[in-house]
Amino acid sequence: MAKKNPHIGSSFDDFLEDEGFLAETEAEAIKRVLAWQLTEFMAIHNKKKVEMAREMHTSRSQLDRLLDPANISVSLKTMAAAANVMGKKLEIKLA
Repeated sequence: MAKKNPHIGSSFDDFLEDEGFLAETEAEAIKRVLAWQLTEFMAIHNKKKVEMAREMHTSRSQLDRLLDPANISVSLKTMAAAANVMGKKLEIKLA
């Protein structure tokens, strides 16, 4: 009789959680999507970084951090300001 595979039925999220990488991986994925959405918005509306930063009432370096998909150390205030300029609102929840 063949041995049962103990990993059948587990998910990749389960693996990441077991290894201690789930929270960091999810945060980076969310940040990548946010950076992509902001980049798309700026391209569609022909907004330069300087103009976008001014409308967000922040610095260009803060905007650069927000646009960097790998940089997850961005403040909620900066994310909310970007959402506001885009005509959206930032929603954060614990699930």
